[in-house]
Amino acid sequence: MAFEPPQRLVRALAETAPDGDDWLERLPGLAQQAAARAGLTVERVQVPGGRSSLVVLVRTAQGTPAVLKLAPPRARPESERAALAHWGGRGAVQLLPGDTGEGALLLERLHPDVSVRSLPEARALLEAAGTLRRLWVAPPREHSFETVEERTGRQARAMRADAQADPELAPLVDAALAARQDLLAAPPEHLLLHGTFRQSKVLAGDRMPWLAVGPDPVVGEMAFDLARLVRDRVEDLIASPSGAAITRRRVKRLAESLEVDRERLRGWTLFRAVESGVRARRVGRPKDSELLLEFATWL
Repeated sequence: MAFEPPQRLVRALAETAPDGDDWLERLPGLAQQAAARAGLTVERVQVPGGRSSLVVLVRTAQGTPAVLKLAPPRARPESERAALAHWGGRGAVQLLPGDTGEGALLLERLHPDVSVRSLPEARALLEAAGTLRRLWVAPPREHSFETVEERTGRQARAMRADAQADPELAPLVDAALAARQDLLAAPPEHLLLHGTFRQSKVLAGDRMPWLAVGPDPVVGEMAFDLARLVRDRVEDLIASPSGAAITRRRVKRLAESLEVDRERLRGWTLFRAVESGVRARRVGRPKDSELLLEFATWL
């Protein structure tokens, strides 16, 4: 069959690699090779799919429903493989045995159209937080996962450059960078984190009610991982006349329920919101940037 990449993936990869690369051109061949190598029967490409990978619904040689996921090297698929192997299905999608080759993962099939985001907000936050708690474990003794300090260091350098080019961004960027500096001085723990956790990354499963997918794993403190969850449904928060108050209550509720320091959660939420807002402006998504930067002012 033809492995046509969904337009959502094409647009997202254009943002992360504006100068282009040949991964998308090679993708149909890579998908065919991975499926053949693992003896998979292809059903269809998942649409709209993700923003960093091609997701193909397949069946194993034994007839088991599964997912073949292919991602470019810059999406760090081998890091995802290592994290999923370490979690062993505890709170996250299960990595299935099978030789798919480098850059391709064979995963248990969940229910892609049913995420925690489909639940009422209060319950969605509760279920998402419970899933995230199960992922916070000590990393392997010898690992090659990026640390929070390393990842945010790269991001901080890009933020400084953007603020120099656009002085309007400077106040928020300065506040975010100051928060990062304070937070890195004495991190309370070093755990394996999901890295890009949000409600839409928690899907319904058969083995467990809810399982996390799509990690970009990083090692650091819990508050960093939880920070992205604080701003979930940001468009609804901005539209609400009490959005700022709701955000503050959400920080308090999540910090208390997961025993995370509230000020550390607020600080990482500020940094991650500003970083995402500045990056959205950089790649030509002004509406997203405006929402995120306004949200950051509430923190």
